Amino acid sequence: MVQAFDIVKDLEDAMANVNADLEAMDYDEKTDSKMKQLNTGRNKFNMDPKKGIEYLIENGLLVEKPEEVAAFLFKGEGLNKTAIGDYLGIGKEFNNKVMDAFVALHEFKNMILVQALRQFLWSFRLPGEAQKIDRMMECFAKRYCESNTGVFESTDTCYVLSFSVIMLNTSLHNPNVREKPDLERFVIMNKGINEGGDLPRDLLKSLYDSIKSEPFKIPEDDGNDLTHTFFNPDKEGWLWKQGGRIKSWKRRWFILTDNCLYYFEFTQDREPRGIIPLENLQLRNVEDNRKDHCFELYTTDNREVIKAAKMDADGRVVEGRHLTYRMSAGSAEEKEEWMKAIRASISRDPFYEMLATRKKKATMPSAE
Repeated sequence: MVQAFDIVKDLEDAMANVNADLEAMDYDEKTDSKMKQLNTGRNKFNMDPKKGIEYLIENGLLVEKPEEVAAFLFKGEGLNKTAIGDYLGIGKEFNNKVMDAFVALHEFKNMILVQALRQFLWSFRLPGEAQKIDRMMECFAKRYCESNTGVFESTDTCYVLSFSVIMLNTSLHNPNVREKPDLERFVIMNKGINEGGDLPRDLLKSLYDSIKSEPFKIPEDDGNDLTHTFFNPDKEGWLWKQGGRIKSWKRRWFILTDNCLYYFEFTQDREPRGIIPLENLQLRNVEDNRKDHCFELYTTDNREVIKAAKMDADGRVVEGRHLTYRMSAGSAEEKEEWMKAIRASISRDPFYEMLATRKKKATMPSAE
């Protein structure tokens, strides 16, 4: 009788082990399935941030709450930082709440401004549109001032100084900028921005020295950044472009976006053959004996070389040598469309208008 009882007990134990193994297998399969869905969601997010978040919510991998989405973006595992910036900058009410929650996850207490900026600008990539940058930097300034009370008179001061530091970083470390600002110039740039008063020179010197010795690290997403740049161009199409030194004509695919003209040899190319920043350039109609429907970009004094870059035959990026860039369209109508789009891009500079407005506000003495 005892032997029969032992046999039954052994069978029960064996069945329990089998059930446990089956449950473990089922759990592993479900976990594996969820991981696959999560990876799919990340990939979708990197291609289209809005659709990626929707997919993750629909599949129960993310709760539709600003704090939950912000934590997912802040952790950033497997996420493209350009896509994170694009999602945060969408401008809808929910995205704005996500942006607020995302910034709140940054700890800036007892950090000098440049340290906080390094942390903030590494967590995502700033989009190109001025309104989006304005919203993000306003959130940053508010968070920094909340974490470090008494450092600045107002968030406007923090906002303007933050932009000043970012521009200093570009001026000191961009090889295309020939005249590097010294400390005195940086101090003068920020004169009177603390509600009419000046910031301590020691503070400005510490910011200047930090940026001069160590530039900001800008997130790069395995070559995807240019791809994102060309997603929604202002205009794109074929134009003939005249060479600089040798006046031959070559057909190139042009993309106009973010105040720059990019040109490619083929439409499917990922890397442009050349980049023409439109800052400080003018546009005019021209007649040409060899081509119809021509127009060209030029500098105001007609003698200065246009700041541009191109790829040489060895694949190296070299500085352009053009005094003018002459292009030819396929028809008079195409020419007018291109000239209208380029003029709009040249004249539209909301970033500097936005910064000038905020700087004016920061230099006004407090009403108290």
